Amino acid sequence: MTLTTPGLLFPAISLLLLAYTNRFLVLAQLIRELNAREGDQLRPLVVAQIDNLKKRIKLIRLMQVWGVIAFLLCTMSMFALFIDVALFGVVLFGASLCCLTLSLLLSLYEIHISCDAIEIELNNIEKKPIQD
Repeated sequence: MTLTTPGLLFPAISLLLLAYTNRFLVLAQLIRELNAREGDQLRPLVVAQIDNLKKRIKLIRLMQVWGVIAFLLCTMSMFALFIDVALFGVVLFGASLCCLTLSLLLSLYEIHISCDAIEIELNNIEKKPIQD
């Protein structure tokens, strides 16, 4: 394995972390808007959404943590290859790939939960009377 092999992951991991940050920011904005809109009393729909939002925030935090660990391990792998400790570099790169995979699997689960939130909204819309 050469020094460039782990280097190929740098742009991918960076973009992935940026996407995770954007998801977090959108969710944080949604929570702030929900808080401002609801005032002192919560509708049942909002109560159903709160658990969903809490899960998603925790998952995004975990996605970011595993993504950063993958980035650090990838960097350490490059350093190990740079100082000519190839076996250690390969092991670190493999660990980096495992962390990146875990991060992506968490992202997939977060997307699934996000779809559940949309389902709650759609169910609420269906309950409204139809105008003629």
